[in-house]
Amino acid sequence: MAIRSFSHQTKTINRLFTITTLSSRSPNPKLISLHFLKPFSSQSQPSPAPPSTQLINDISRILSDYRSPRHDIVSALTPFSPAITTDLVEQVLKRCNNLGFSAHRFFLWAKNLPNFVHSKDSYHILIDILGRSKQFPLIWDFLGEIKDSQSCEISSEIFWVIFNGYSRANLPSDAIRAFNNMVDYGIKPSVNDLDQLLYVLCKRRHVREAQLFFDKIKHEYNPSVKSYSILVRGWGYIGESKEAQKVFDEMLVRGCCVDVHAYNSILESLCKGGNVEEAYRLFRGMRSKGLEPDAFTYSIFIHAACNANDVHSAFRVLDRMKRYNLVPNVFTYNAIINRLCKNDKIDEAYQLLDEMLEREVKPDVWSYNAILAFHCNRLEVNMATKLVSRMDQDSCDPDRHTYNMLLKMLIRVGRFDRVTAQWEKMESNGFHPSASTYAVMVHGLCRKKGKLEDACRYFEMMVDDGIPPYSSTCELLRNKIIGLGFPEQVDILADKMERSTSCTIQDLSSIMRGNRKDIKLTKEEDSSEESDY
Repeated sequence: MAIRSFSHQTKTINRLFTITTLSSRSPNPKLISLHFLKPFSSQSQPSPAPPSTQLINDISRILSDYRSPRHDIVSALTPFSPAITTDLVEQVLKRCNNLGFSAHRFFLWAKNLPNFVHSKDSYHILIDILGRSKQFPLIWDFLGEIKDSQSCEISSEIFWVIFNGYSRANLPSDAIRAFNNMVDYGIKPSVNDLDQLLYVLCKRRHVREAQLFFDKIKHEYNPSVKSYSILVRGWGYIGESKEAQKVFDEMLVRGCCVDVHAYNSILESLCKGGNVEEAYRLFRGMRSKGLEPDAFTYSIFIHAACNANDVHSAFRVLDRMKRYNLVPNVFTYNAIINRLCKNDKIDEAYQLLDEMLEREVKPDVWSYNAILAFHCNRLEVNMATKLVSRMDQDSCDPDRHTYNMLLKMLIRVGRFDRVTAQWEKMESNGFHPSASTYAVMVHGLCRKKGKLEDACRYFEMMVDDGIPPYSSTCELLRNKIIGLGFPEQVDILADKMERSTSCTIQDLSSIMRGNRKDIKLTKEEDSSEESDY
């Protein structure tokens, strides 16, 4: 199938929803539910009271500071022994999901406490953390310990976590090997397990590996329409609409009971591949097969229109949905809002935000952030702060991007009184600033005349909180201080960093002293989060 141009897509989408009356039935079903990717809920007996935020913070700080094998984390944790509960352990593990080694040590320490038993969710969370940290040998050692001690049931769900960890680490062959290893732990893989493996592989763009494995073992199982739909959507995700069509055709040949969801997968794949006309051809044939388009079916064409910068066609599809009492989900609304903001149609974006509330579709933080970015880029302070206040009224919690955009704008226009007020409000709301938020403050203040002292103050706050700064933040602040003739201040900051209990901050002190070559930066330290400032 030839890849169509955006202009051709625009004409096609505009035509689709002006000449044909369409009907629909049910709301959008999820392709597959990976509950292990969502926050885990404790299955332990309820505690008399939930763990305090301060207690979670204190233990999490220890895990962050005591990352090295040479650190005596046990002695640091011992004073907290009387307060340890299963719920507290789960909350700390969730907070420290990027600290694989110290999280594992914390888990083992808690396990050895008298009369303490980990919840099943704690085991799942720790395996997920080890996968995020690419500590795969530790995972298999941990599974071996669980198997020998029978301290927790080794279920399929644990392997789903492992599949996801390997896929996230771009190790698809190891994810497949983990699937084959399930039998060694007393689990006979099912079609559902296969679907979970295919899903996480395709989600991480390992579609070819997923397809090869599927072709190899599909005769040993009885693949469902869901299995094929996952692969169809995977090929579409990487823009291979021809391959998606092949898988869809195979599904039809095998006599699978094709449902609306399967059709949605191929429609989405075709649209992402640029072949909107072919998608519409299949769309028109759905009713003849006894399938009624649902809300997600229409949303596919809305997203295609927005990607083609054709807001007019997107609204035509939206109007068609209203006619048949179909309600788009928040992601579909966000696609239109984002496109409206990029096209400077801010009034229409606000109207759509109001419509969401009227139709009982709760806007999420991305709904507001798209509009906030518009105001912040134009330095519209009053409109931006008013929108953030509206978020509070609508019970939508700001995220890192919200605060970073707002603080960056306020610093740029020199409203330092509002910067301070916003920072205090941020802390009172329970938001814990990360390296990127501190970077917004330090980088922004360094660029303002007479604000170097404030920049140093926020940098010291970051070090005191045990948050490793970006290497670029260290270099910028160092160069600014030296440029103004205060080299002794550089030594003060470097000394403070060297006294930190965080080994990462200690290492970064070399950059503050001007010895960048002495430190090997990790990927996380030069992450895309720096784009916020």
